[in-house]
Amino acid sequence: MKPVYLFFAEGSEELEALAVVDILRRAELNVKIVSVTGSKMVTGSHGIKIEADVLFEDEDFSEADMLILPGGLPGSYNLAEHKELACTIRSQYDRGGLLAAICAAPLVYGRMGLLNGLNATCYPGFEDNLEGANYTGALVEEDGQFITGKGPAAVFAFGFAIVARLAGTEKAEALRKGMLYSEVGQ
Repeated sequence: MKPVYLFFAEGSEELEALAVVDILRRAELNVKIVSVTGSKMVTGSHGIKIEADVLFEDEDFSEADMLILPGGLPGSYNLAEHKELACTIRSQYDRGGLLAAICAAPLVYGRMGLLNGLNATCYPGFEDNLEGANYTGALVEEDGQFITGKGPAAVFAFGFAIVARLAGTEKAEALRKGMLYSEVGQ
């Protein structure tokens, strides 16, 4: 099973990272939290310290199933400024690999010009960073290689969309039922 990598920077949104990782691990996907800070302990946007599984510099991302970026501030900007991560994203994109981002983090792909001509969503107020994309404002948007999510309230739908893409809709639906998500809003 190819790995899925979720990148975590100082100031990344903890909920958007951990809920997604939790959902993917429940689906038995091989997901790793990657610190881009040089330290395994990283402080999120709400002061919660997260211990990453691996350091960016210790991994080879060439066989990744998907790369995921959580939002949060200043985390999304920190991810956008990481030059080696940009190279990794570009390689993933060029080989047709899957990419996902939620909240403010789609700005990373937008600023790289990767969303040009695609439907995408992000946290309201960051849509100007989705250069060339059609901002839909949807909770979750899937187009081509990309899955984008609107923000913290979208984490479950975003996580289930990733599971559906990587492990199939039946697996995602079983997980949704098992986590009682199907009862939300009833």
